[in-house]
Amino acid sequence: MGYIMAGDFRKGITFEMDGTVQVISEFQHVKPGKGAAFVRTKIRNVITGGVLEKTFNPSEKFELAHIERKKMTLSYEDDGLFYFMDTETYDLVPLSKDLVEDSLYFIKEESVVDVAFYKGSAFSVEPENFVDLRITECEPSIAGATAQPGSKCATLETGYVIQVPLFINEGEMIRVDTRTGTYMSRSGK
Repeated sequence: MGYIMAGDFRKGITFEMDGTVQVISEFQHVKPGKGAAFVRTKIRNVITGGVLEKTFNPSEKFELAHIERKKMTLSYEDDGLFYFMDTETYDLVPLSKDLVEDSLYFIKEESVVDVAFYKGSAFSVEPENFVDLRITECEPSIAGATAQPGSKCATLETGYVIQVPLFINEGEMIRVDTRTGTYMSRSGK
């Protein structure tokens, strides 16, 4: 097992703390004008799902947790459970909505995702970094808007609302960065 210093924390890193396994969902390195630097985090217990806001000294050292990641596809949703299929074994794994909720804006049926497991229990669903999604609702584009700065709201096929350039039209496919939830470009698909 390896170790990580709190100063190296990033979103998605899993580590052991006080006999539990935590995953970092948010982090911020803070260097105040006076006093010592610290790392402000929001961490989630991978087993219980409990969320905790905690600050760390950047030099604090933690053991990394061994996490297994599997490529899976979203097969279907039934009665609040989302069924993901292992792309190698074709096994179906049901996951609760609260476990996949943050990812639902960027995945649709047959989307490939990484599902993270700790000791056989799934705790996280991560979409690919860039996904192509169709715009289902937005204001019409403005002629000549390619040279104009500015943006407008658009609703994607997953229900996610995103800011897009003024020249984008309803029905178009766009590429979205799932890490930031932002528009990247028109999609070539």
